[in-house]
Amino acid sequence: MKAKDKIHSILIANRGEIAIRIARTAKKMGIESVGIRTQKEPNAFYLSQVDRILDFPEREKNDIPEFLDIESLVLLAKRNKIDAIHPGYGYLSENAQFAVRCTEEGIIFIGPSPRVIQNMGDKIVAKEIAAKGKVPMLGGSKGSVDTLDEALEIAKQIGFPLIIKACAGGGGRGMRIVRKQSEMKQMYFSAASEALSAFNNPSVFIEKYLENPRHIEIQIVADTFGNVIHLGERECSVQRKHQKLLEEAPSPALDEALRKKMTDAAVSLAKEAGYISLGTVEFLLDKDKNFYFMEMNTRVQVEHPVTEMITGLDLIELQIRVANGEKLPISQEDVKLNGWAIECRINAEDVQAGFSPYLGVIKALHVPHGEGIRIDSGVVVGSEITPFFDSMVAKLIVHAKDRKTVISKTLQALNEFQIKGIKTTIPFDKAVLHNKAFESGNFDTSFIEKDMDSMVYQEKDEELLAALFAVNHFEEQNKPQENTEENPDLWTLRNRMNNM
Repeated sequence: MKAKDKIHSILIANRGEIAIRIARTAKKMGIESVGIRTQKEPNAFYLSQVDRILDFPEREKNDIPEFLDIESLVLLAKRNKIDAIHPGYGYLSENAQFAVRCTEEGIIFIGPSPRVIQNMGDKIVAKEIAAKGKVPMLGGSKGSVDTLDEALEIAKQIGFPLIIKACAGGGGRGMRIVRKQSEMKQMYFSAASEALSAFNNPSVFIEKYLENPRHIEIQIVADTFGNVIHLGERECSVQRKHQKLLEEAPSPALDEALRKKMTDAAVSLAKEAGYISLGTVEFLLDKDKNFYFMEMNTRVQVEHPVTEMITGLDLIELQIRVANGEKLPISQEDVKLNGWAIECRINAEDVQAGFSPYLGVIKALHVPHGEGIRIDSGVVVGSEITPFFDSMVAKLIVHAKDRKTVISKTLQALNEFQIKGIKTTIPFDKAVLHNKAFESGNFDTSFIEKDMDSMVYQEKDEELLAALFAVNHFEEQNKPQENTEENPDLWTLRNRMNNM
């Protein structure tokens, strides 16, 4: 069987916008996309975008969330003679055992090998590989720190502040910053306890803590023929509690010399790890432009579209082609970074209530259109935001010739992006893009705490719009039934007001 003939069908072991994203590329490649219907959202929009729908198998026990149930997912693919599984991001995308079970059953796992997933998921092993690849790292423990006494000894050696991290973790869980010795005992046991709860592994390690760095990540892709290339960097410093909220590419912090150093380091690490597939090497960058290895993500990232916008490449397609045993269709010389792109994660959250999840039904939806504007979304009018899944409802990705232009264009797109029925993070995105520190490009991971006076941006006509909407609603409710028209939504009222 030729390499190009391996993958004819892909089971998408995920939901929402990433399931649609994968299905779109599969269709372009002439590959059948197969979606999974769950009882929690049997009418989800993503199911309308795949070629075939399979119901999640009935189970005796339902204590494992569907997209985390390895055996049920593998069984679904095997019973239906599906060639490959794409895990998307989150869920089982970085689970080595899932990759093992796919391999055992003759199913192609679209991602790295189980060994690489395991190695890069173990922060201690990943640091050892990075050291062999001569990638800069922060000082700290050489392995897991198994006792408080050992933690205290390491603290004496590297000094404060320091950070305790879960060996098997990510996403900010099992992580504690310690600024003085009196905090060590509490923070050590707290981090270990959270690591056990989140990852079923209490092991932690210790690193010197870098105050207010920038978070820069390098996109790499590697094939089975020994080719490893990078696709530039992404700026991910706009974060809250270690969770990314808005990303851009390239980074305003990097010049060509620093970009080459960081991308060379990322490629070196990937080669040392024996990496195959799409992956992201994450770095911390200090104020003196020194960078340090943080971790490697062995999957497609939520923010991958900004890289696609500035390179013109389809990252999911590259991922599938590598899994199919094909040689990368491009070399490093072919990769050109053109213009600037920003991605706003639009979540169903109440920003003014501490970004708490907001449940409800989308009653109206108006998305921006135009050149350089892309919407990746898993919702439509009538979609319900439930407590069962992640709060992200859409990603707005905008591309323009330079950073100043893309900020202006993104703000215009956000003004046109209207969702009725739920609260979203759109006012937060506007506040970020209007912020002077963000506009200057001079910000870091402390941006939200240090540089933002308000978490929301209020339009100058917002109060008037709200009043008009309330008056209109009152009038419509009191009209005779036969004369009642459909209530205009916010963007209709805005247009009316602009035409006054």
